[in-house]
Amino acid sequence: MARATRRSKPNPDEPTLVAGGARRTIMLALWLTSFIPLMVVGYSLYAYLLPLLDHTRQVRDLPWLQALLVFTGLLMVVGGLLIWDLTRALPRPEPPAPVAVPTPERPQAASGSLDDADSLLHSFSRMLAPIEQQAAALDRYATRLDSAYQELESTNARLKEFSFKDEVTGLYNRRFFSIRLEEEVSRYRRFNHPVSVVLLDLDAFKSVNDELGHASGDETLRGMAEILLRHSRGINVICRYGGDEFAVLLVETSKAGARLYADRIRYVLSSYQFAHRRRVTASFGIASLPEDVAPTADDLIQAADEALYAAKRAGKNRVSVHEDVVVSQPIASEAKTE
Repeated sequence: MARATRRSKPNPDEPTLVAGGARRTIMLALWLTSFIPLMVVGYSLYAYLLPLLDHTRQVRDLPWLQALLVFTGLLMVVGGLLIWDLTRALPRPEPPAPVAVPTPERPQAASGSLDDADSLLHSFSRMLAPIEQQAAALDRYATRLDSAYQELESTNARLKEFSFKDEVTGLYNRRFFSIRLEEEVSRYRRFNHPVSVVLLDLDAFKSVNDELGHASGDETLRGMAEILLRHSRGINVICRYGGDEFAVLLVETSKAGARLYADRIRYVLSSYQFAHRRRVTASFGIASLPEDVAPTADDLIQAADEALYAAKRAGKNRVSVHEDVVVSQPIASEAKTE
């Protein structure tokens, strides 16, 4: 009974709801005391300032302005009376009720609520258990998926490397060389940076294969690849172009630098000790941009190939550049006419 009595009494700190009629009265009072007077004051200023420019209009509008101000004052008084009457009608806050002594039922209710909370927590824990198991399974699956993805990337990288590598020498193959040559020729067209191609062919390599066997021939090719890798810069592209022919793409290298490079390789090769104890030599052909041909990859390779065959015809074991081929062609044609 005491609990019901306490609930029926309003709390003075809680806000009281305003009835619909009182709300309309407050809105009307605010309208009369604030909004309409502001409109009237604005109109009054407008009507007072304009007559300063026109005396006849001032005499005509002044009585209306006075009557409007009187009417506005009456409206403000009416709004104020409405607000005052409304404040008198609002109920006064009651003094706070005395604190009641807790009854023995309250600890029981608290213990009951604690039991309910414990049961809810147990139910929630039982619901979370399968969710945690599923989350752990998802984490394991994500880990396996990530490892499989990394393995796939590694496999793709190895396949890509194998597709660009020669099986015997471990150098790049002709396909990769063609791609890099196109890139360097395009870079030359944009920035005018020099680029050179060196083609070299082993002299009398067929006799090594025929007399000593293909194993010795492969060992000779691997020795040639080792010489090229050891005496070349890292930015240069070295490949086995086909058979006993090698190609070197010299980046940022003019024709003079390419000739020095080819002479150094020829000298090192002449003193290199192969396992079969035979002396191996090579012929070199060089073509460069911008000196020799039009800036296309095919023209550059063809020019280097022509220089290589010129070195072969001149007696092998020598270096030939494309300009030597161009000079020797008119001499040969003159000899034929004679």
